[in-house]
Amino acid sequence: MSLMMSISGIRGIVGQTLTPTLAAELGLAFGTHLSGGRVAIGRDTRPSGPMVQRAVVSGLLAAGCDVIDLGVVTTPGTALMVGRRRAAGGAVITASHNPIVWNGVKFLSSQGFAPPSDEAQRILDRFRRREFVLAPVERIGSEQVDASTHEAHVTAVLAVVDVEAIRRRRFRVVLDSVNGAGGTGGRMLLERLGCDVVHINAEPSGRFAHTPEPIAENLTGLCDAVRTHGAAIGFAQDPDADRLAIVDEAGRYIGEEYTLALAARRIFARQRGPAAANLSTSRMIDDLAAQAGVGCRVIRTPVGEAHVARAMIEHRCIVGGEGNGGVILPAVILVRDSFVAMALALELMTVEDATLGAIVDRMPRYAMIKQKFEADAPRIAAWLQRVRDRVTDGRINDADGLRIDWEQGWVHVRPSNTEPIARVIAEARDTPTAEALARRVTDLL
Repeated sequence: MSLMMSISGIRGIVGQTLTPTLAAELGLAFGTHLSGGRVAIGRDTRPSGPMVQRAVVSGLLAAGCDVIDLGVVTTPGTALMVGRRRAAGGAVITASHNPIVWNGVKFLSSQGFAPPSDEAQRILDRFRRREFVLAPVERIGSEQVDASTHEAHVTAVLAVVDVEAIRRRRFRVVLDSVNGAGGTGGRMLLERLGCDVVHINAEPSGRFAHTPEPIAENLTGLCDAVRTHGAAIGFAQDPDADRLAIVDEAGRYIGEEYTLALAARRIFARQRGPAAANLSTSRMIDDLAAQAGVGCRVIRTPVGEAHVARAMIEHRCIVGGEGNGGVILPAVILVRDSFVAMALALELMTVEDATLGAIVDRMPRYAMIKQKFEADAPRIAAWLQRVRDRVTDGRINDADGLRIDWEQGWVHVRPSNTEPIARVIAEARDTPTAEALARRVTDLL
C-alpha cells in the first residue's frame, strides 16, 4: 500500500511505507522549512509512537530546531502548546482513527493548526526532492520535556463554560477513550466538571479495544455501558482526541454530525456571530444559525480542518468544525477538540435543563448517505464537468469538487486527496430523497 501524503499530513503502515528513515527525513524537511526555531511535538498512544517520534525529532534537531517533547498528548493539546511555548511550529505523531498498524506525522504552523495548502505543499515537495539543510554542529538543536499539556488544555476549556452550573448537575458520564491519548486529560476535565466518570478503554496503551473510528458500528460497547450505568451521556474519542461521537441517555448513538450541531446550538445561544463548516457537513448548523437570528450564518469551506480554521480567522467566526465529530472553538484553539465538544454538550444539557435525547429530538433532523466510487483523476474531472453542465437547477459551490444545494437537500461530490476515488455525500429530510439526489449525480459517472 502506498504512503498517504496530503496537505493534512502523512500516514503509512509502520515498517512498510512508514519507516524510521522516512520519519527522520520528514523532520528534516519540516525543520529546514522552518529554518530552525522551536518545535512542540506530541504523540498518541500507538506502540510505534516512540520510534516514529524519535526519528522525527532527530531530523528536527539535525535541521537546527529546538524540540519541546510534550509526551503522550492530544492533537488539540499539542496545538495549544505551540502557542503557549511560542513555537515556530508543531508536530503530532498520529494516524488519527486508522488501525494500529498505521502511524503518521501531522505538522502544525505557528498558529497551531495545519499550514496553508500552498505551504504544506512546499514542505512535501522539499521532502520528495530531499532538499534538506543540515545545521553545523554548533547549531544542532536541543531538546526539553514539558509535561504540562493536559493541565493547560483542561484549564483552557474550563474557562469557556459555566463550571459551577455543570458541577451542580453531577452528571454520570461514560467516556470511551479507545486506549488513546485523550483519556488522561478527558477524565481530568470531566471530573473537574463534577461528573461521576465511568471510564472504559482508558489505559493509554494504543492497543485499541475496538476499531478506533468513532462511528456507530464501533461503539456498541459504549452504548451498552451508558445503559448499564444509567449515565446521562456517553462520549467516544478517537485516538488523538480531536473528534468526538456522542451517545444519549438511552444508549442511542447520536453520532458525529450532531457533535458540531450541539456545540453550535450552545454557542449561538451565548453570542451572535458566524460559524464555519466544510461542504460535507450537515445542514443542521445552517438551520441553527437561521434560528439564532441576525448575525448568525454559516461559511462553507473545502474539506479539511485547516480550511475551516482559516475561514474562522477571516470571518471572525465564533464556532466551527466538521461533521466528523470535530468542534473548533477559537476561544480555546483553532483545532478540532473533543474536550471542547464534551464541555459544551454538558453545558447545553445544564442550561436547557433537559436530557440529551430530548434536546436532539427537538433539533432539525436529516438523513445522510455516503458513497465512494473508484475512478482516476481524469475520469473524475470529466464526471464533475458533466454534473456542472447537466444539473442546472441547484445552487453550486465548487470550492472543493461540487456541492449542489436544492431546497429538499444537497449532494457533495469530491475527489480524494490520497486515493483514486471520489466521495459522494447526500443529505435530505429522509433517506429515499437523499438517495434520489445522489443518483442525479452518480448516474452521470
